[in-house]
Amino acid sequence: MTATPTSSPAPLRDWRATAAAGTTVLLWASAFVSIRSAGAAYSPGALALGRLLAGSLALGTLLLVRREGLPPRAAWPGIIWSGLLWFGLYMVVLNWGEQQVDAGTAAMVVNIGPLLIALLGSRMLGEGLPRRLLAGMAVSFAGAAVVGLSMSGHGGASVLGVLLCLLAAVAYATGVVRQKPALRHGSALQITTFGCLVGTVACLPFSGALVSDAADAPLSATLNMVYLGLFPTALAFTTWAYALARTTAGRMGATTYAVPALVVLMSWLLLDEVPAPLAVAGGLLCLAGVAVSRTRPRRSPEPARPSPRSCSRTRPGCRRG
Repeated sequence: MTATPTSSPAPLRDWRATAAAGTTVLLWASAFVSIRSAGAAYSPGALALGRLLAGSLALGTLLLVRREGLPPRAAWPGIIWSGLLWFGLYMVVLNWGEQQVDAGTAAMVVNIGPLLIALLGSRMLGEGLPRRLLAGMAVSFAGAAVVGLSMSGHGGASVLGVLLCLLAAVAYATGVVRQKPALRHGSALQITTFGCLVGTVACLPFSGALVSDAADAPLSATLNMVYLGLFPTALAFTTWAYALARTTAGRMGATTYAVPALVVLMSWLLLDEVPAPLAVAGGLLCLAGVAVSRTRPRRSPEPARPSPRSCSRTRPGCRRG
């Protein structure tokens, strides 16, 4: 008697990875709004350090509770690189850039990063470049270009903001590609916790600015900084790592193209910032790119073999049973 096969756990894992990616996108979208709000009271370096301190404290506590310990030696190169580039450089430069442009524009420009992730992933990780992924990237990249066009005529400060956001995108993409191999050797919590700690150490030179700014900052700005550390950093970076370990860097990066549209909505509701019509059009293009990149080609059905009963001598290649 043949045993009935049990259901595969793959759909459950896929559901969890999708939920993790969605959590990351939502919280990272809120981060652009919180950075814009807290940035009025905190300098870029001070805000990055305060955010990383809060995130490291939360992640370290959770790591101790779960008793996961230190990651294996093989994971450390990826942890150090992602900590320096993504947790450290990216956060400082992004904070600076958001002081020059509005939250929605910053999110849209930074999100050329997924295109860089796909290219770097193909080059450094040996990941493929499916046509649908490339097509989606192209559409979303066009959205970022539209955003840049919408900023023309805003003066040198806006140009500086775009350049800073572009630098943030490069740091973000390189950090992600460096993080991916580390996830083969350690858990998402381990890789995120120690990456955050590396970024915190790199930002320690801003300690004096953090103390000075905190003394004069309103409570709302400080709470925004703590929020950034607990949710868009500690939680969202962990859910990102969890999902990244279960898919390619290119496909995971393409998911974040949904961030700009959410940022535009949040900044309008919470900050009263309404981007220019061209910026909104760019955001819609970014969303269209996500839709294209996340779809998979349908498998063509195999041609059915003729039934022995329907065989006739006039049909070539058909044999009677």
